[in-house]
Amino acid sequence: MKRGWMGRITAVLGVGAFLILVLAYVGVRRYLHSEGFRVLLSEQASRVLGVPGQFSPFHWDGLQVDTSAFSAEGEGEVKNLRADNLHLEVGLNGVTKGEWHVRGANVGRIAATYDARPGTLTRQEVKDTHPPVDEHTAEAKKNGWLPSEIVLDDLTIQELNGRVLLSHGEASVAGMQVKVEPAGPKRAYRANVQGGKILVPWRYVPPVTVDHLKLRYQDKEIFLTDAVAKVGSRGQLTADGEWNGLTGAHAFNGKVADLACAEILSETWVKRLSGTVDSTFMVEGRRGDTQAHGRLSIQGGTLTALPFLDVLSAYADTRRFRVIQLTDAHADWAWQKDAIDLDKVVLASEGLIRLEGNLKIRGEALDGQFMLGLMPGTLATIPGAETVVFQPGPNGLLWAPLRITGTLADPKEDLSDRLIAAAGIRMLEVLPETGQKVLKFTQQVVGDNPSKTAQKVEHAVEKGVKALDKASGVVNQASGILNGLLGNDPPPPPPAPDDKEPEKK
Repeated sequence: MKRGWMGRITAVLGVGAFLILVLAYVGVRRYLHSEGFRVLLSEQASRVLGVPGQFSPFHWDGLQVDTSAFSAEGEGEVKNLRADNLHLEVGLNGVTKGEWHVRGANVGRIAATYDARPGTLTRQEVKDTHPPVDEHTAEAKKNGWLPSEIVLDDLTIQELNGRVLLSHGEASVAGMQVKVEPAGPKRAYRANVQGGKILVPWRYVPPVTVDHLKLRYQDKEIFLTDAVAKVGSRGQLTADGEWNGLTGAHAFNGKVADLACAEILSETWVKRLSGTVDSTFMVEGRRGDTQAHGRLSIQGGTLTALPFLDVLSAYADTRRFRVIQLTDAHADWAWQKDAIDLDKVVLASEGLIRLEGNLKIRGEALDGQFMLGLMPGTLATIPGAETVVFQPGPNGLLWAPLRITGTLADPKEDLSDRLIAAAGIRMLEVLPETGQKVLKFTQQVVGDNPSKTAQKVEHAVEKGVKALDKASGVVNQASGILNGLLGNDPPPPPPAPDDKEPEKK
């Protein structure tokens, strides 16, 4: 008898439990299909992204749901975001823990705008403006057993596009594919990014084509653990680093190799300097205050078609200066806002020419201190150049200080004036000797026929004038040589001297 009653009680309890589970499942599904769940999901997404937004109406198929878009717009760092063609499935395995699990999430396309300019309100400074809570959400919150937290199990973004507003322009990313999955601790994720292109507003940085990026997110910090990309047509970039979402503090380091000079130089210099650039870099700072530094070198560098090289070739009577193979070309560099510093600059062709020094660029203004070394005999035709201005120094070269000022569009240098001054002093030193020779010559011819004496004196004077004219032309070319060194076209070399004697009257 007891066994019969026990069996009946067990059956009733089993049926009751089953009915409770069915009712619970029906209740859960009813809630999931309600407007309240859509609002809850919108609130959670808005909180994570730091910008208020909401999902378009949901279309359910069991526990799977599709929606056309999620749209968000705010006044803080995330200005706007739109995700199109979303699909996801809600898992019930975490309901007893107070969690809705979102799995198999797939987004067709995301487009967003992020404002990194100084003065932009941070997400802490922006007042929460979540969508209004309707009666469905209110009813759900009264039922304490219904979860109120969303846990993302995995996410695939088919196409990610974005704009980043900077102080000096706009950077952009396009065509990235992103896969996100859990990384152990709660709310820790790792992401694998494939493909895409990155553009920045600095003319010295060519387009970056991403091979892959590996990232990790935890406690509002993003860690870039590995990055490989192509810079320009063939340059290779590798990098790693981290970024704090709360403070905006960031630090990234890496290197670029085999980047063609033609892809980072101005149009004027593309035809004049060839080779490939290797550089290390370190980018660090906080929101609105970023700085970078590194060390660069040029491999297989060649200087050609420079006006000053043609001038040097003309005066040195050699073709060695028309095309210069750089045996050493490197510098330390630093960048911050409108300031660029080039320190420990070396441009050299062994046994021919060498330039060493530092250059500061502030906006368009130039301020450089250099030492210029040339092979002895290069400027021998300019009086005083190799005895007063240039002095013997290291590497068997003649050295002279060189100051660079002016602007990028109109650079100035101070060596030309010193060459001209030295040439003038040298000419004055030569004149007394010339005067003595004239007196001796006069004494020698005083007994000659007066007409012949006049012709000889006239001939001597004409040759002296030609010599002075030639020296003057060479001195004037000194300014052209330095202008050519700075990238400006100097005047052509002086014409070959006329060795023909004037016709005798």
